[in-house]
Amino acid sequence: MLAGCSTANTPAPLKPFGGIIDTHTHFYDPRRPQGVPWPPPNDRVLYRPVLPAEYQALAAPHGVVGTVLVEASPWVEDNQWVLELAEREPFILGVVGNLQPGSPDFASQLNRFARNRLFRGIRVGSATLSAAQPGSATFDDLRRLADGDLSLDLLIPPEQLPAAAQLGRDLPTLRIVVDHCANVPVGVAPPNDWVGGLSACHYAENVFMKVSGLVEGTGRRGGQAPVEPTHYWSLLEALWRPFGEDRLIYGSNWPVCTHFASYATVQGLVETYFSGKGMGVAAKYFRGNAAKVYKTVKR
Repeated sequence: MLAGCSTANTPAPLKPFGGIIDTHTHFYDPRRPQGVPWPPPNDRVLYRPVLPAEYQALAAPHGVVGTVLVEASPWVEDNQWVLELAEREPFILGVVGNLQPGSPDFASQLNRFARNRLFRGIRVGSATLSAAQPGSATFDDLRRLADGDLSLDLLIPPEQLPAAAQLGRDLPTLRIVVDHCANVPVGVAPPNDWVGGLSACHYAENVFMKVSGLVEGTGRRGGQAPVEPTHYWSLLEALWRPFGEDRLIYGSNWPVCTHFASYATVQGLVETYFSGKGMGVAAKYFRGNAAKVYKTVKR
C-alpha cells in the first residue's frame, strides 16, 4: 500500500512516483449556447458545468498530476471545444476524441484534429468494433490511427472482448484500450464470456485494460457502492492474470463515478490492490502505462 493510504477513503500522498495520471475524465458545460448532447438534463448529478478546475482541486490532493480527457459528445466540433479547453488547462495531458471511423469525412477530420499535439486518439463503441472487419472502410480508418501513432479506446460489453483481441491481432501497431473493464457487472460471478474474452486479449499484446467503472459496475447509485476493496478483489485478480503489470491502466471515470462513490473511494479501491503488489507495479498502473499508451504530452 502506498505510504499514508490505509483505507479507501484516505488520500494518497502527493505525487507518488512522479504523480498519478487519471486516464478517464469528462469535461463539458451545459451553459454553452448549443448545450450538450450528454449528459441529459434530468441527470441531477451530472447535468451542470463540469470543468478541469473542479476536478484538479478534488484529485490533486490524492496525488493526481494530470488527466486524459475522454470526449463523450458525438458532435464533431466538440472535439475542437475540448482541445481548446485542454490548451488552456495544463492539467489535461491528452484528449481522446470522438470521431466515427468509416464515415466519408473521417480521414479529413482526423487529420484536422491530430495536428494538435494533445489529440491522442479516439473512442468508439460496439457498433464500430463490429464493423471493423479487414477490408472495410472502418478498418482502414482504424489503420489510420495506428499510422498516426494514435490510440483507440473501446466502450464495449463483455461479449465483444474476443473481437477486441482480434482487432489487436489484425492491427498490431494500434494501441487499443478497453474502457471500464468491458462494463462487466461487479459483485456477481463474472460472466463466462468476459472471462474467456480476457484470455483472448492476453494474446494480443497491444490490447490494454482500463481499470475503471468498478463502482459503476455495482449498479448502486446514490453513493451506495461498497467501499471495501475486498468487494472488488476477485474481479481485479481476474484482470491481473491476463494483463499483468504492463497492460492495466488507471481511470476514474469522473464525474460519472460520483453517482456511485466518492473520488477518494474510487482511487482508494485500486490503490489498495495495486500498491499491494509493490511500488514498481503501482507506478506502472498509475502512471507508466498511461504514458506508454496515450503518449501523454508533458505540459
